[in-house]
Amino acid sequence: MALSPLAGKPAPKDLLVDLARLEQEYYTRWPDIEDPTQRVSFGTSGHRGSALHGSFTEAHILAITQAICDYRCSQGTDGPLYMGKDTHALSGPAQRTAFEVLAANGVETIIQRDDGVTPTPVISRAIFVYNRERKTHLADGIVVTPSHNPPEDGGFKYNSTNGGPADTDMTQWVEHRANALLREGNAGKSTRRVFRTRSTSTPLWPRPRRWYITPWPAPSAELGINRI
Repeated sequence: MALSPLAGKPAPKDLLVDLARLEQEYYTRWPDIEDPTQRVSFGTSGHRGSALHGSFTEAHILAITQAICDYRCSQGTDGPLYMGKDTHALSGPAQRTAFEVLAANGVETIIQRDDGVTPTPVISRAIFVYNRERKTHLADGIVVTPSHNPPEDGGFKYNSTNGGPADTDMTQWVEHRANALLREGNAGKSTRRVFRTRSTSTPLWPRPRRWYITPWPAPSAELGINRI
């Protein structure tokens, strides 16, 4: 493979991404559900796209996360959900959107401490370790990453209770449900959401709900994971 002439040099301006515009598009752009490229489409266990092309927006994440919550209910999965993210610009906003849906659905969610990033294998291992001696109340996970895709892309993957990527039957179920929610406009009682009005050091809801971002004790302390 030939060496790129840009290797070891600062990226030229025409290759840089306007991160402010990217995030604005994520929150404000509504996908055209009649355009196949803007629908939820799962590849390797997850959905990838860019807010600049209307294929990875808050509407997508609201719908996908609600679809995952619905799938969990259909399978009787009621353990914690481990969620990680990478350093792509859209990963943070997408994780925050997902929190709001998971909170509204009463899903206990466990994340990296200090708003840190989490490699995909760590989420897989956390699920595997948690479920190893269990037959019920199993955990699963979400990884917010488009993997090797360009900086303007976002990605949202579902890991099943075995710790690995969701299989085709799971992803087709979630994809179909998410697109149905998009067609409904994420409206009504179908897509549930808790809007966060305080800092993430406070509960997402009033007491007696008990989920906070605080240190989580062993056996997962070595993973650097906190509970929300």
